[in-house]
Amino acid sequence: MDNQPLSKVYDPRGTERRWYEFWQEQGFFKAGLDAAKPSFCIVIPPPNITGSLHIGHALNNTLQDIVIRYKRMCGYNTLWMFGTDHAGIATQNVVERQLAREGLERRQLGREEFVRRIWQWRARSGDTITRQLKLLGASCDWERERFTMDEGLSRAVRKVFTQLYQEGLIYRSDYIINWCPRCQTALSDLEVEHEDSNGFLYYIRYPLSLNGRESDSDYLTVATTRPETMLGDSAVAVHPQDKRYEKWIGRKLILPLCGREIPVIADSYVDPAFGTGSLKVTPAHDPNDFELGLRHQLPQIKVMNPDATMNQAAGEYQGLSREQCRRKLLADLEKGGYLEKTEPLKHAVGHCYRCKTVVEPTISKQWFLKMKELAQPAIEAVKSGRVKLIPSHWEATYFDWMLNIRDWCISRQIWWGHRIPAWYCRDCGQISVSERDIDRCLHCAGRDLQAETDVLDTWFSSALWPFSTMGWPEQTRELKFFYPTSLLVTSFDILFFWVARMIVMGLKFMGEVPFRKVYLHALVRDAEGQKMSKSRGNVVDPLIMMDKYGTDAFRFTLTALTSQGRDICLDEKRIEGYRNFINKIWNAARFSLANLQDFKPGRFPASELQYSLADRWILSRLQSLIKNVTEALDEYRFNDAAGKLYRFFWHEFCNWYLELIKLRLNDPQTPPRLRHSSQTCLLTVLEQSLRLLHPIIPFISEEIWQRLPARTSENSPSIMLAPWPRAESSLSDRRSESKMLLLQEIITAIRTLRSELGLPPARRLPRVLLRSKNPQLTRLLQTQKHYIRHLARVEELLSGENLAKPPDCAGKITAHAEIFLPLAGLLDRQQEIGRLQKALDAERAELAKVQNRLNNPSFLEKAPKEVIDEQREKQPRLAEKIAKIQAALAQLQ
Repeated sequence: MDNQPLSKVYDPRGTERRWYEFWQEQGFFKAGLDAAKPSFCIVIPPPNITGSLHIGHALNNTLQDIVIRYKRMCGYNTLWMFGTDHAGIATQNVVERQLAREGLERRQLGREEFVRRIWQWRARSGDTITRQLKLLGASCDWERERFTMDEGLSRAVRKVFTQLYQEGLIYRSDYIINWCPRCQTALSDLEVEHEDSNGFLYYIRYPLSLNGRESDSDYLTVATTRPETMLGDSAVAVHPQDKRYEKWIGRKLILPLCGREIPVIADSYVDPAFGTGSLKVTPAHDPNDFELGLRHQLPQIKVMNPDATMNQAAGEYQGLSREQCRRKLLADLEKGGYLEKTEPLKHAVGHCYRCKTVVEPTISKQWFLKMKELAQPAIEAVKSGRVKLIPSHWEATYFDWMLNIRDWCISRQIWWGHRIPAWYCRDCGQISVSERDIDRCLHCAGRDLQAETDVLDTWFSSALWPFSTMGWPEQTRELKFFYPTSLLVTSFDILFFWVARMIVMGLKFMGEVPFRKVYLHALVRDAEGQKMSKSRGNVVDPLIMMDKYGTDAFRFTLTALTSQGRDICLDEKRIEGYRNFINKIWNAARFSLANLQDFKPGRFPASELQYSLADRWILSRLQSLIKNVTEALDEYRFNDAAGKLYRFFWHEFCNWYLELIKLRLNDPQTPPRLRHSSQTCLLTVLEQSLRLLHPIIPFISEEIWQRLPARTSENSPSIMLAPWPRAESSLSDRRSESKMLLLQEIITAIRTLRSELGLPPARRLPRVLLRSKNPQLTRLLQTQKHYIRHLARVEELLSGENLAKPPDCAGKITAHAEIFLPLAGLLDRQQEIGRLQKALDAERAELAKVQNRLNNPSFLEKAPKEVIDEQREKQPRLAEKIAKIQAALAQLQ
């Protein structure tokens, strides 16, 4: 125990650094392998090595840390497995930008040297987010840290790829994929972000072919948002039941500006209501057209290079960028009389999730993983409840995606990542796939091999995370103890990127689900509910917030706002408000410790303790708190846990109990046994409250707990290893709670009456009369009226069933009593009425001004947003002040 008194002001910076170093040096985060204990494991969603702590990381890791600290205190073997992701495209982009500043390009270095540069960068800067997570208080088992490119995980990746290939689930084929011209790689459907963009719908006339010549009058008009792709058109499609185009089916059209003949085909995919009802078909540059082209055996004509410039098949447009081609093509179409009209259109455009370049669908030879067969067991796992999604409404989304799943394009045309373990034999033309490097073809034993240059999608290695991090394919003790893991905490937006794929791979290679429960948290938005973005300037930097308000205040804010299924609207004012709560805890601890300086544990046996009504009440309320917080954390209702802790500690413990026990603690006439009883209660409630608070606010709870004169577990070197409190039914006391509610009702009513009359809180009231026909209250006042006199600051309290109302008094009626406050000698009634009436007139005038501004369209249109918001916030405050003044006048008139 640290016997130094608490400083007057809480210093988060020094406290956080000191205790985190202590926890880590003592090895408290390290997972045990004690077979006598139950196990609880969380694998972290591996942050990218390029990353810095953003608000999503802060929320995600705060929630995980809360659960891990809670389970650790409950006596579990806890493993919070930490690791980072190599983030193929993102990391390659970072290092390429560094090379550009040196005037270099990766191809100048060559693949081997470029990859070496990335490893160098990773050694220098790749642990940035690790350091920042420690600032957040994350109690991961840092000694078990893994990296998706480390030797063990690389072995797991190669084994999985080889087995899936040998089972025929991985194949290589030409297929339409999403291509990023900037990153020069394929992207999966999930890696494409669709953003609404303002574009145009272009109506282009395709003339009927008359023996290879264009008809002057007969044509079909097609509507397209990407006219540059028409250079690769293979057909025009119409719906087979569209009466407008029955006669056109089977005929030929002339592709404008190209002179090439293309057929008119019928396919039910065409939407007759969109555009003109006739659809240009470009199989090489549109995923739907690709499928349509396969059904009708249409040629696949690529008209773009990998960098999205036009290629030789684009004819005279070769060498132009797609944007330049569009402008020139539209001008040529208009000049030739083919452009019928142009209409504005807002539509979704796919962008690369990393560099934000517009994605180009194109045909390419890629590696794919067949997902239909693998998805079925994963669907059943969620249906049967072996994996539980929280909140459960995400199940419908999960099933919809998994039932309509497409094959996964797993190859990427970059240099940083797990190189696909495949070799092409120039002798026999076969592909060899092996876990280990080979120098001979596995089919013909030829030595003329060419290694595959593609790497695997980053999410492929991440899909193995729950078991690869524990040493698979070796059957390690970690796998025995901790697989399946207990809980996954992640953002809903990677439900398919990562969660679903982990379920697929876990069932396939471990024969068991990777986790029992998945908590999907929502997004963090700004105070107005807008998505945070640098362009909007509304990003909340967690590092700045933690430095400004303290990590505990920041963590408590996130926890208090985390409601299942609802986005978090984060306002800095909320963080400031919870910083006040942290300070409240600190000040309550200072008061408590000051009144525990003479406390000696065990001075009186427990059987001789005589608790006051206030003691019995707060101990009973503590038992309810323990039960409610435990249930909330077990059910991952984080905001409920935080809310109950906040209300208990601030309102019940600080605002009521600490004030109530001052009567015993400050009275020199209090017998030692009674003083010791209240000190025991005070220490018990404070110590157990700190343990309940610890998972959310670990730093301040440790700092105070270490100063206590006695603790529940003297053998615990840290609060994080102290046992989680358990509710004791013997301390639940409904009668004491009922009595305290009656006293609080009376005290609150007297305080309200005093406030309405403008009487200062410090001024003692000479006399208050209390008339009640409630026998319980009457009996209570015989023994407990000292609480009312103390907290309501009343000199004399008279009570009875038949008390007469004094002639000159103010009153208040509660559910169980009538309260009368004689005014003689307290204030001049007429003078007070005049003062209140003047104040009422001033507030009404100000409210009228505010309402006039807010009802003025010109003001709402021209005034800055912050000025409007200020007026809107002012309106209810003024209305509340007016209501209070009116209540005071009603008392006096």
